[in-house]
Amino acid sequence: MRNNPGGVLNGAVDVADDFLEDGAIVQTKGRGNGSDQSFKATPGDLLKGAPLVVLVNGGSASASEIVAGALQDHRRALILGERTFGKGSVQTILPLGNGTAVKLTTARYYTPNGRSIQAEGIEPDIKLKSLKVAADDADINFIKESDLSGHLNNDRHGRVDDDTQSDDTGPTTTGDETADSAQNDYALYEALNLLRGMSLLQDHKNG
Repeated sequence: MRNNPGGVLNGAVDVADDFLEDGAIVQTKGRGNGSDQSFKATPGDLLKGAPLVVLVNGGSASASEIVAGALQDHRRALILGERTFGKGSVQTILPLGNGTAVKLTTARYYTPNGRSIQAEGIEPDIKLKSLKVAADDADINFIKESDLSGHLNNDRHGRVDDDTQSDDTGPTTTGDETADSAQNDYALYEALNLLRGMSLLQDHKNG
């Protein structure tokens, strides 16, 4: 949801509801009649509890902050990136009858745990600045112990003479695809790595 300036409230509720089974999604509190509302999730998680990482930045505002805040409060997703914009107010348009209207701020948005979004935004669980990886940085090949001349062999295997060792002395590379993703979108690259780790941890717990 990076650079997502938001949309309508009902759209945000529907998106958050796609990944939640129950509980509050967002609350509005204000001065006018009908300003105090609470929107709740309905049963059914599209991903059936699979790990979820949400990318946000300073361009994430309004409805996208509602989604991020709901998933964060319910511990359904990890929020990765930068603190969001902080647009957590509700505007009501009052027609004046002569072709003009007045827009009034009548309420504020609150996350399920009661946090106000206004001027605070959503603080990510894992902070990550907008970085760009240079090509030279993405292609680093680190030297391993096995690459060193005269290294001590692993005791699980028999002794291997230098002239019979494999010619493949270089470390395994990450591949062009991984390097490209790190260069083109570092935050997405980190999110994918995080998802892989979360998935492995979940499999370990379930296994």
